Amino acid sequence: MRGLIFLEFNIPRMGRRIDALLLINSIIFVIEFKVGDVRFDRVGLDQVWDYALDVKNFHEGSHTASVVPMLIATKATRSPPPVLRFAPDQVCQPLEVSADNFREVIDLSIRAIPEEGIDQEGWALAAYRPTPTIIEAARALYARHSVEAIARHDAGAVNLRATSLKIEELIEGASSSKRKLICFVTGVPGAGKTLVGLNIATKRRDETKSTHAVFLSGNGPLVAVLREALTRDELARRKALGEHGKKERSANPVKAFIQNVHHFRDEALHSSSAPHDHVVIFDEAQRAWNAQKTSVFMRQKKNQPDFKHSEPAFLLSYMDRHPDWAVVVCLVGGGQEIHTGEAGIGEWLATLSRDFPHWHVHISPHLRDSEYAVPSLAMISRQENVYLDESLHLAVSMRSFRAEGVSGFVKALLNCESQQARRTLAGLARFPIAITRDLHRARDWIRDHARGTERYGLVASSKAFRLKPHAIDVRVVVDPVHWFLDGPGDTRSSYYLEDCATEFQVQGLELDWACVTWDADLRFAGSQWSFNDFRGSRWQTIRSAANQNYLRNAYRVLLTRARQGMILFIPPGDTSDPTRLPEFYSPTFDYLAEIGIPIIN
Repeated sequence: MRGLIFLEFNIPRMGRRIDALLLINSIIFVIEFKVGDVRFDRVGLDQVWDYALDVKNFHEGSHTASVVPMLIATKATRSPPPVLRFAPDQVCQPLEVSADNFREVIDLSIRAIPEEGIDQEGWALAAYRPTPTIIEAARALYARHSVEAIARHDAGAVNLRATSLKIEELIEGASSSKRKLICFVTGVPGAGKTLVGLNIATKRRDETKSTHAVFLSGNGPLVAVLREALTRDELARRKALGEHGKKERSANPVKAFIQNVHHFRDEALHSSSAPHDHVVIFDEAQRAWNAQKTSVFMRQKKNQPDFKHSEPAFLLSYMDRHPDWAVVVCLVGGGQEIHTGEAGIGEWLATLSRDFPHWHVHISPHLRDSEYAVPSLAMISRQENVYLDESLHLAVSMRSFRAEGVSGFVKALLNCESQQARRTLAGLARFPIAITRDLHRARDWIRDHARGTERYGLVASSKAFRLKPHAIDVRVVVDPVHWFLDGPGDTRSSYYLEDCATEFQVQGLELDWACVTWDADLRFAGSQWSFNDFRGSRWQTIRSAANQNYLRNAYRVLLTRARQGMILFIPPGDTSDPTRLPEFYSPTFDYLAEIGIPIIN
């Protein structure tokens, strides 16, 4: 029997360190010491469980190994008899271990697990391929970790690095040659578009330099959650260094780094000068407002009665004030428009063609794809200084590290391509998906699957008004900061499975496990979807093609939030309630079941 021991084993994703890691045969013992503790608390157990899951999921040499996490309270006089309870991925539930029974746990594990060894030297050299949430990634990047240190190194991450390097090259070229440039980066849901943008902004957040960059988003919840997460981290770092400042001191640099695009836009109204920033990154650029919505807002809220520009036109004119150079990076999601008045990328291209022909334009050729809703690239392509570049497309989802085909499955499902959805689903063995008509079973399922501090929550369409009998009221607006950042002990957090977040609160953010609650606003009707809006006391058919698309995209957002698995709750309906008749729901349930999604009764 041979073994290796690693002390202070580094987990690159967030700079975490495991106190000790012991490798014997094909068993990895993940050990966390609580020196001086006499009890085993929940926080410590979740901590070592998280370590074990990180090692299992993201360390290449650990995928076939059994992982046994242990929490050792050094002053504990007794601990429960050790019982090995392994999940299907061979990660054991964490064990409470005292100094006296440490050897007993080691021996028990060796007897219980086959002696098939792994290449221990190879294991020590294996790559670590993390897939952080966007919140984790923002924290790591803000703490000056590189994108290479926190991202996987497989095909998806190679694509991520290539895109990041291309944008850096474009920025440096624009700066040195004194030209104005815009690039459009496309990607499937969860491919890392926001990560690319944050990486650029963190590398260039020194406000004393001309290449300073700012990350802009019109997604209010995303901005609020990222700002609060970074502020909490910055405050903790300052306290660790012995500084005792107010929270506002930590928040100020974060506010300069991540801004709401509407606030950035409004600054242009107060001055005719160019913005301080030469490099701006617009996240979810397809959601910029069209001329009608922007004009109404400016007239009603900003006392600008003669304002007639779309948001893309005004933002570009603001950046064009620079006398020398400027770079605009537009991050574009496919099928992500979820609100009226969103202009789509077509408005950006039309504005560039009409008003800014002197700008250099670098475009992902995938803007031609149907989900980006760009009528044609012909108009802009005829101009000089327009370049198509495949490296500006992120083709692989990194959100679902267990199954990269989830976004393709959701696309086929929502396009009513049942055969394609069935084939794609068959390849998602490591990404559990289930359906149920019992919300209590759905909650139990999601709690049973989540481990450690893996985050889970309820999500629903903002038009899901008839889930209220199930105690899901989308009219009650959740605070995304508490919902996404607070722990299981806070009733406002997602963990409580009480408050339901809509597509507006979750777009751009992620859960490990999602319970998607499905109402009668989107119903399967034979071979296509029926789109409905609840008004007054009854459902009304949505006939506008644009509004139908918003609703379909709302479900696209909801169905692509989970990183590890999801359960879909479709209500059974109620024959005594004309707003919740079973025929509103059963065809949808049957469609999902026929695709092959397992049923939880």
